[in-house]
Amino acid sequence: MNDKETVLTAEGLAKLEHELDELKTVHRREVNDRIRQAKEYGDLSENAEYEDAKQEQAFIEGRILKLEAMMRSARLIDESEYNADEVHLGCVVKVKDLKNNEAYEFSIVGSAEADPPNRRISNESPLGRALIGHKKGTTVDVTTPRGMVKYKIEAIKSNGTAGKKAAKKAS
Repeated sequence: MNDKETVLTAEGLAKLEHELDELKTVHRREVNDRIRQAKEYGDLSENAEYEDAKQEQAFIEGRILKLEAMMRSARLIDESEYNADEVHLGCVVKVKDLKNNEAYEFSIVGSAEADPPNRRISNESPLGRALIGHKKGTTVDVTTPRGMVKYKIEAIKSNGTAGKKAAKKAS
């Protein structure tokens, strides 16, 4: 599997652990019951229910392997490793789009937790990458699919654990 480090918040790790537990205890059992029932229908070569259950089983087992690999390579975001006054993993940042004068607030998270509709953007996304390391009042240029957008950083909030170290940890 992929040995890439998975950057997670404590909340994100808890969600992965919960999903893994659900897959192993509930969904595995359900799909095994479906396979057993489908086998009772007889000829497996033309049994759509059996094929569907086997495909679901493959999906569940694949997801379990992926979650286990992510958790093995997980690194929890420790906000004390970052400057509290700079945009960093785990913080909430408020930005203003200078073209349309609209303000947006985002949590900066690792790619495994990214959920743009819920304002959780990845540090690897164009916007996340552009914001990381900048301070309040700074204007950043972000290349997006719709062109260059200028954002001004209006506020940076910690999730409660940020320290005031002088330098960001080198990764």
